[in-house]
Amino acid sequence: MIPGVFRVRVWAPVGVLTSLAYCLHQRRVALAEPRGADDRSPVDPSQLELKMVQVVFRHGARSPLKPLPQEEQQVEWKPQLLEVPPQTQFDYTVTNLAGGPKPHSPFDAQYRETTLKGGVFAGQLTQVGMQQMFALGERLRKSYVEDVPFLSPTFHPLEVFIRSSNIYRNLESTRCLLAGLFQRQKEGPIVIHTDEVSSEVLYPNYQNCWNLQERTRGRRQAACLQPGISEDLKKVKEEMGIAGSDGVDFLILLDNMAAEQRLPSFQEHGLPSCPTLKRFARMIEQRAVDTALYVLQREDRESLQMAVGPFLHILESNLLSAVDPATPPGKTRKLYLYAAHDVTLMPLLLALGIFDHKWPPFAGDLTMELHQHQESGEWFVRLYYQGKEQVPRGCPDRLCPLDKFLNTMSVYTLNPEKYRTLCSQAQAMGRGNEE
Repeated sequence: MIPGVFRVRVWAPVGVLTSLAYCLHQRRVALAEPRGADDRSPVDPSQLELKMVQVVFRHGARSPLKPLPQEEQQVEWKPQLLEVPPQTQFDYTVTNLAGGPKPHSPFDAQYRETTLKGGVFAGQLTQVGMQQMFALGERLRKSYVEDVPFLSPTFHPLEVFIRSSNIYRNLESTRCLLAGLFQRQKEGPIVIHTDEVSSEVLYPNYQNCWNLQERTRGRRQAACLQPGISEDLKKVKEEMGIAGSDGVDFLILLDNMAAEQRLPSFQEHGLPSCPTLKRFARMIEQRAVDTALYVLQREDRESLQMAVGPFLHILESNLLSAVDPATPPGKTRKLYLYAAHDVTLMPLLLALGIFDHKWPPFAGDLTMELHQHQESGEWFVRLYYQGKEQVPRGCPDRLCPLDKFLNTMSVYTLNPEKYRTLCSQAQAMGRGNEE
């Protein structure tokens, strides 16, 4: 819960976009805001027209980022696990945000420094992950090509904008998703946009945001000392024969477990794994979530803003551009795809009030639909997480008036100027490392 001392921005688009036409349009939207649950007239879904879809997704299943310390606990990651399924092959080009050359990827360089048992590098998208992403693309095709004829059945550059973090598994995950969505048919080049690591906002950028780095410094280590987490971690490590001082925490255990095992919440490779990981699977997942929540500390509004606020601003800007009648034709797209990470989805779900206290799975997606009522002109948002419709915080039901949805987003949204200002602020005393 956000402490009452924080001042929450109330959505006031007249102060953001000043065209007369847009102001009049927003007055119509405001009139559509329900006066209360009893006063709201039911909305006929048949009168709603889908105008835009934004999808934020985690990459598919991958090899672990960091192996367990004892070799006998490690599974064998053979190169055959990375073979590309023929149905997922789809040509694409990667550029920077301005359309120039692809930026350097320091993360991929770091992954190549870690060779797992069996010969595979750390953090690589596997065949299972490629199939997961292809399946997600097919699901989106059913929703937005077959069930509702919103997108063209073949890829058109003017319909789809694609952005990914500059990490190879995300670029390849996007390829597989597009292959499933458009069945490897395209009319024009596929361009995936990426950003420099120094200014990336598709994940919490601790390296670029000094304030966020300072606020969270030591929280991961401190989480391991919290009651409940500490005792459970000691129990698991003792049964696995892992030394107490080797730096292994529940995040590392979950990373290996999720990559290796076939669990109801992950559906991964089903590789032979450590029996202790299997026995404590649900505890490990829950304690990893507890650890991440301790690091994020949702009560610390500014930390959550710095973690996900710039990305929320991008999603918000896309919504505003779509509803603004002054937006030039061709400026907006029907579909926006963002290839991100679990550390992106978790703060997004927290900010929107729909986090289910489960670790975001490989190929998990958050989908945001923008609809307009054909008679009244009112705008609405529908939100889905892993295909299930959600009710965001502050919304009366699943069909959320746009202004209410924007108010929910505004609690954590940061435009680039505010993000830079907040990230560079000196830390106040008591930076939140202790409860």
